[in-house]
Amino acid sequence: MPELPEVETVRRGLNQLTLNQKITGGDVLLDRTIAYPFSVGEFIDGIKNNAIAIWHRRGKYLLAEFTPSSPSSAPHSHSSTSWLGVHLRMTGQLLWVHGDEPLHKHTRVRLFFGDRQELRFVDQRTFGQMWWVPPGVPVESVITGLAKLAADPFSPEFTVEYLAGKLQKRRRPIKTALLDQSVVAGLGNIYADEALFKSGILPETLCTDLQLKQIEDLRTAIIQVLETSIEAGGTTFSNFLNVKGVNGNYGGVAWVYNRAGEPCRVCGTPIMRIRLAGRSSHFCPQCQRM
Repeated sequence: MPELPEVETVRRGLNQLTLNQKITGGDVLLDRTIAYPFSVGEFIDGIKNNAIAIWHRRGKYLLAEFTPSSPSSAPHSHSSTSWLGVHLRMTGQLLWVHGDEPLHKHTRVRLFFGDRQELRFVDQRTFGQMWWVPPGVPVESVITGLAKLAADPFSPEFTVEYLAGKLQKRRRPIKTALLDQSVVAGLGNIYADEALFKSGILPETLCTDLQLKQIEDLRTAIIQVLETSIEAGGTTFSNFLNVKGVNGNYGGVAWVYNRAGEPCRVCGTPIMRIRLAGRSSHFCPQCQRM
């Protein structure tokens, strides 16, 4: 599943390619991809003739803010601004292509722009979703998952005190807690493993057993591994591509994720893999001892 670095990579690419461009129409090839409105025709009518002012990211959600419909309206006014929301889920891709490009068999939605350019939503597993939020409607009331998100790791709210408050009363493994989007927004399996390695914490350590210094180290590690991955264009182990169809490169420098049996890049000890709450966890038994 694309995590924060992959979604951020897509956001940056979209902001380079689609800003101020007007959606001239669209085609929905799989109806259930559209989570709101419930009518596919209403979705197409809603986004049509809207120009994209900017793409935002909230956790793993992408949000296209459309230019206010009335020139006299205040910028970013909730009464005049509508939104396009996208969640890539497990295998979703947003690809910016020319209209002559052959359709991928897993293409679910096509958005048409000028000069025969298209933004295509390709999704093999079909769990991805798109929303159109009409003017005057709070985004969180339509894309309800947004209201449950914790602070973004790159936000000012993501302090040591904030993270300690989220963790210290939870009697569950730290790895499981980090996958909870109400604890840290945008973090997933790959970067939870990486951050735990960087901070020297075993994935099975209970949150209640963590000391404040460990939480401080963990916060720093989360930010560092996310920044490193964004610089590498994200991670591609199976499906992830950026908007131009290019793989992410972080996987080649990962500390522990997907490296079971391989030597630790620091001490040479074979990386171990266990299952926690149904998910794989990778760690170095020598470097991670707490």
